[in-house]
Amino acid sequence: MLALSNIKKTFQNGEEIVTALNNVSIEVKENEFVAIMGSSGSGKSTLMNVLGCLDTPNSGVYKLGGNDVASMSDDELSKVRNKHIGFIFQTFHLLSKLDVVGNVKLPLRYSDVNDSEASKRANELIERVGLTHRKHHKPFEMSGGQRQRVAIARALINKPSVILADEPTGNLDSKTSNEIMDLLTELHHQGQTIVMVTHEDDIAKYAQRVIVMKDGEVIGEKND
Repeated sequence: MLALSNIKKTFQNGEEIVTALNNVSIEVKENEFVAIMGSSGSGKSTLMNVLGCLDTPNSGVYKLGGNDVASMSDDELSKVRNKHIGFIFQTFHLLSKLDVVGNVKLPLRYSDVNDSEASKRANELIERVGLTHRKHHKPFEMSGGQRQRVAIARALINKPSVILADEPTGNLDSKTSNEIMDLLTELHHQGQTIVMVTHEDDIAKYAQRVIVMKDGEVIGEKND
């Protein structure tokens, strides 16, 4: 599903060159649930950005579904991000003027799916994440956990090959975090491939496999 080989990513910080990723090689198979762990500055967020085609490595090869990402045009990359990758962010990234249905439907605005089909899909996913009773509410009218459920439904609307979750419980209390992780686990059991960044051991335990990063390198793995 995802294969990175000798990925290197550097940034210019004044006169200093910072190496965010140093020859990182990982593979994620279809229907795996993988967590990427590491302290601040370990490179895990940069790795997530590369996986999501939001950032380009300086060197190395990234293949998504067998296709070399480096050979894709900007338009092709946009289509990959929209159709094949579902993003879940720590800060939800919901539009305040739209209700739940509108937010969940949003990625389909850039597709050839008509509004009737988009609404049907959105309502099915809203039911799946347990928010039918809130579907006409706006983000400011909901709790953090409910907003993250909306974000999960939105991430699923295009039936993505993989979900990338960046600290999905970072802004939630312990009880709500466990509820969100139970939902992600259920999606995984239904066949969804998930890659999640977290710095919390309790959250990482939900994954089948944990990739540990430090100073831009993969230093180990843990399996359940």
